[in-house]
Formats: sequence, C-alpha cells, structure tokens
Amino acid sequence: MLNRAMMVLVLVGAPLAAQAEKIAVVDMQAVFEQLPQREQVNETLKAEFGDRVAAVQKMQEELRGLLEKQQRDAALMSDSQKTDMVRKMESMKAELQLKGKALDEDMRRRNGEEQNKLLLEVQKTINTIAEKEQYDMVLQRGAVIYVKPTADISNKVVEALGKGK
Repeated sequence: MLNRAMMVLVLVGAPLAAQAEKIAVVDMQAVFEQLPQREQVNETLKAEFGDRVAAVQKMQEELRGLLEKQQRDAALMSDSQKTDMVRKMESMKAELQLKGKALDEDMRRRNGEEQNKLLLEVQKTINTIAEKEQYDMVLQRGAVIYVKPTADISNKVVEALGKGK
C-alpha cells in the first residue's frame, strides 16, 4: 500500500518537476559600462562641480608656485621672509586639503545618487523584459558559473535603455 502511494506521488509529481523554469542572467557591470545615460551623468557632474574643481586646481598651482619660489629664492630671503613663506604655504596646504576632501566627498555622494537613479532605471528595464519574455527568474551574471549565451539578456537591457524603453 505504501509503495503504491509513493508510486502515485512520483508519477503525479514527475510532470511538475519536468517543467523547467525560464531563467535569464544580466551582467550588471557590462550594462553600466555600456549605458548611454552614463555620459549624461558625467556631464552633469562636471557642470555641477566644475567651478570647485577649478578652484582646487588653482590652489594647487599657487602652492606649487610658492614652493618653487621658496626653493629658488631661499638663499636671498631673510629668516623672517622664510618663516612667513613657510607659514603661508602651510596655511594654503591645510586649506587645500580641507577643500579637496570636501570636494571628493561631495562628488562621491552625488555620483552615488546618480548611480542609484541609473540602477533603478536598469532594474525597471530588467523587470519589463523579464515580464515581456516570461522569465521566471533573472540572476546577476556573477551569481552563476555557466550560462548559455542565449540566456544572457544584458544586451537587451542596454538596447532598451538606449531607446528609452
């Protein structure tokens, strides 16, 4: 009796198990590298931080000029002039480090915000493609060891994002 029940379960369950799920993969790194919107983000950030970057670069040049002047004219300077020059350079160096660090942090934060916006767009596009092509599951390429090239939908995602869906 138990053997018959097991046999019935196996026979009934076999067709269900035989139905394979439709799975796709996406190489997120490749998608982000090929995104047309990436260039727009770079241009936006350059425009947003261009003035601050230029100011930091100008300060670097001024500091470099003072250092060259100190090395060139050290023999001709009095002790008080040398001391004043060193203080001025240390003050500029501290200000440069402070502004540079603040600029780096702000740029990193804004870049992260823009990347998150792109990630949301990419995720929506992946969901749209998955629903349209009836995939049961979409995995990141790094999560699988092997995948058939036909199961990789990365190019479809980039293409859809390029068209604006």
